[in-house]
Amino acid sequence: MTGDAVKAKNGSMVAYDGQMDFKKLSGGGEGIRGMVTRRITGEQMTMMEVKGHGTCWFADRASEINLVGLQGDKLYVESSNLLATDSGLRTGTSFTGMRGASQGNGLFTTTVEGHGQAAIMSDGPAVVLRVSPQYPLTVDPGAYIAHQGNVRQSFQSGVTFRTFLGEGGGEAFQIRFEGDGLVYVQPSERNTIAGDV
Repeated sequence: MTGDAVKAKNGSMVAYDGQMDFKKLSGGGEGIRGMVTRRITGEQMTMMEVKGHGTCWFADRASEINLVGLQGDKLYVESSNLLATDSGLRTGTSFTGMRGASQGNGLFTTTVEGHGQAAIMSDGPAVVLRVSPQYPLTVDPGAYIAHQGNVRQSFQSGVTFRTFLGEGGGEAFQIRFEGDGLVYVQPSERNTIAGDV
């Protein structure tokens, strides 16, 4: 950094050189309004602002870090997968409906928008999958990390009579993405309340 700032997950700094200042941000960096919104929605995210001259390194639980460039568009990301953003990017919350409930993350997710980079975390290297009108995409909720672009999502149930007999494939629910954009998944599944029925 050369006098600029980044917003990062609270406690994620592992080392720095040069001169850095650390300040805890309320409401995930969205101020008092964001704090109230996040409390109401249940979307938890504690961020800090790091400002200074030098190099600062961030990490969390040895996760892979993936940089996503934003050019005025919006990234939808689970708050547990957001590590850091350029300070000029705005964060907020967005309603996800049943997708969030299926992941055990609640009905809301974090949004990041503007111009700059966001660092998202994954368990293993993230896989970036394109969604187009000709090629919709279906994703396991436990592998989903984030998405961006003009994408609609819907919740699908794979529950059949065979599932109840124990003969199903174990994927009781999926998220279907349609439109034009990118979906980020991790090559590992987190435990979700919708995983196995």
